[in-house]
Amino acid sequence: MIRIMLSVAVLLFAQQAAADDINGVWKHADEPGWIEIQLERGSGTVERNDKFPERVGREILKDLATGGEAQTWSGLIYVEKMGEYKNADIILASPDRMKITVKVGFMSRTIEWQRVDEVPAAP
Repeated sequence: MIRIMLSVAVLLFAQQAAADDINGVWKHADEPGWIEIQLERGSGTVERNDKFPERVGREILKDLATGGEAQTWSGLIYVEKMGEYKNADIILASPDRMKITVKVGFMSRTIEWQRVDEVPAAP
């Protein structure tokens, strides 16, 4: 009985720990694009982009590090229009919703991402 309770406790903790980080596959909320984030590498890579297929394989996020508060991270995101990396703040708004905010001067833009299990096959 103790083994069963211990096993259940470990599984619950592991699920909660997984829900509290940004590792995994994410789909852009408004565009047909998917990225995979690997915190151990400190980066995120474009896995599929139906609108701009030439961007697949690009490291879109780099230098990811934990932020000052729970469920926050900071790093650099590639800004296509500028052709360079800019500072980004990342917030895990819920276990399946992430917000990335990029600040350039006095302007900022926030992009929402939805966690998905995997990158779907291309049509």
